[in-house]
Amino acid sequence: MAKAKKPTEKRVTKPRRAAAAGPHRLYTLDVSLFDGPRPRKWTKKKQSIVRTIQIRGDQTLVDLHFAIFDAFDRYDEHMYEFQMGQGPMDRDGQTYVLPEADDGDPQVLGTVDQTTIDSMGLEVGRQFGYWFDFGDDWHHQIGVVAIDEGPAEGKYPQVIKSVGESPPQYPDDEDEDDYED
Repeated sequence: MAKAKKPTEKRVTKPRRAAAAGPHRLYTLDVSLFDGPRPRKWTKKKQSIVRTIQIRGDQTLVDLHFAIFDAFDRYDEHMYEFQMGQGPMDRDGQTYVLPEADDGDPQVLGTVDQTTIDSMGLEVGRQFGYWFDFGDDWHHQIGVVAIDEGPAEGKYPQVIKSVGESPPQYPDDEDEDDYED
């Protein structure tokens, strides 16, 4: 039986960029899966699910989103935002949102397509949130592990370390009762 997909909230295409010239800061980020509809077997194991991603400072939050999307083996695009509060799921914190979600709210710092990693003023030790799929609510905590001065050669962003197996984006029909919300 074919696996049914949930309808997509909004499709945002992956940007196509020319390689940037010159040296750029290189950010090393630990992206931890904090909350979401994971099978009970994941929560019983208390398994950490972390991806370490390197990204250049001139790349945008859209680039970071797609790096996380791919690193956690997702296949169905949904809306997302980056949260700059006191940790993941801090609804009172300021956010970076999709362009169509920017309604002039004073909590919005900017849009993901216009915000570069350098422009966020990140420091080593800073943590912030990434919320993917506003229905299933996949929450991630992102920690800034290192910031290196250029040159950052090669293709970025890239996953340099992977800990733990990614839970499926959607439960199989027969496994639906084995998921925690």
